[in-house]
Amino acid sequence: MNLEQFSIEYVVVAMAGIILYLLYYVFSKDAHYSKNIRSVATVVEELNRELFYLKKKLSETQQNIEDNSQRMTDEVIYQEIERSVYDMVQPLSHGLKQLQQNINAIEVEIDSRVSNLESGVKQISIPASIHGNDDTKIISLFKQGVSLDTISKELHISKPEVEFVLKINKIK
Repeated sequence: MNLEQFSIEYVVVAMAGIILYLLYYVFSKDAHYSKNIRSVATVVEELNRELFYLKKKLSETQQNIEDNSQRMTDEVIYQEIERSVYDMVQPLSHGLKQLQQNINAIEVEIDSRVSNLESGVKQISIPASIHGNDDTKIISLFKQGVSLDTISKELHISKPEVEFVLKINKIK
């Protein structure tokens, strides 16, 4: 009875350790992604500042156009407006492309880490003796006079697990 509780306690401690490691991993990645989000926010703030200056420049240009409209033809006015709009849109377009690249890089990183985590979780296994797959082999080998160390090595399980199976089956 004590050995069964003892083994269950090891399993519980191991699971708690795994859960703590996963929590640490999630929190550390959250900090990393928060840092990336702050950098994206900085880029957005810079874009807003640039937009403010461009709007100011646009209003100045419009004022100049109005002042010079008596001397300018409609075609010249149209070209001036087109040039001003292009000058305003160009930095915004570049900033949006950079923002999209940052977001794509973050998505790739998240996908990679999630698949690594999933593959790591799939590799966690429960010892075969808990399932009872090796119980008959252990009992058979013990009855043939094979030592506990040899059984343990041959079946790739720990010596306490071999002793546990024998005690449960009231052989030792």
